[in-house]
Amino acid sequence: MSITIRQVDLNHCSDVLKLEIEANQQNFIESIAECLEEARELVLWRPVELYYNEQLVGFAMYGLWHEQNQDRVWLDRYLIDKRYQGQGLGKKILAQLLEHIYAEYQCQEIYLSLYDDNHRAMHLYQKFGFIITGEKDMNQETIMVKKKD
Repeated sequence: MSITIRQVDLNHCSDVLKLEIEANQQNFIESIAECLEEARELVLWRPVELYYNEQLVGFAMYGLWHEQNQDRVWLDRYLIDKRYQGQGLGKKILAQLLEHIYAEYQCQEIYLSLYDDNHRAMHLYQKFGFIITGEKDMNQETIMVKKKD
């Protein structure tokens, strides 16, 4: 098993734009095109391609956000292409992605937000030790945090 995380080249990103999620997941996350546009506008975001055995299977975007006199590292987007869902790749890749983010930022916590009705994602993140903070983001999504093990 080989998992690779590669920075998206914003000038040559046609492959990552071909990734798709299931129709019933589309209300939970922005399109990859929207994510890449956001990354062009705000250099704090790190869009990455996620590979399993050299096959592009997913996308994530994370970054260090400065807010209210504190810095927070956010896993802002995470998805596995619909062709590769249900194979356990989401768990395998997320484990490595979290370690990658902790190492890159030398941080002790990673934050994320999600809609309350995104039960599949909520369950996955809770398995990894993310806990609900009681906060909501500007889109009224539930904020979760994971402390480094």
